[in-house]
Amino acid sequence: MFSQFGPLQVVIILVIVLLLFGVGKLPQVGKGMGQAINEFKSAIDSKDKKSDADSDDNDDTKSI
Repeated sequence: MFSQFGPLQVVIILVIVLLLFGVGKLPQVGKGMGQAINEFKSAIDSKDKKSDADSDDNDDTKSI
């Protein structure tokens, strides 16, 4: 049903976003979304690093 977006659907979505936020707000909305994505990625990376460090600590205690 919603398997793929065609060019027409993308254009319709962009027009709706333009009508909702207006031309003046689009840069602010884009900046906010970019910051949110960066924060999400950094949270995932820090979680991965923390879990790797925890598993390394656990491996050391098992070998002793």
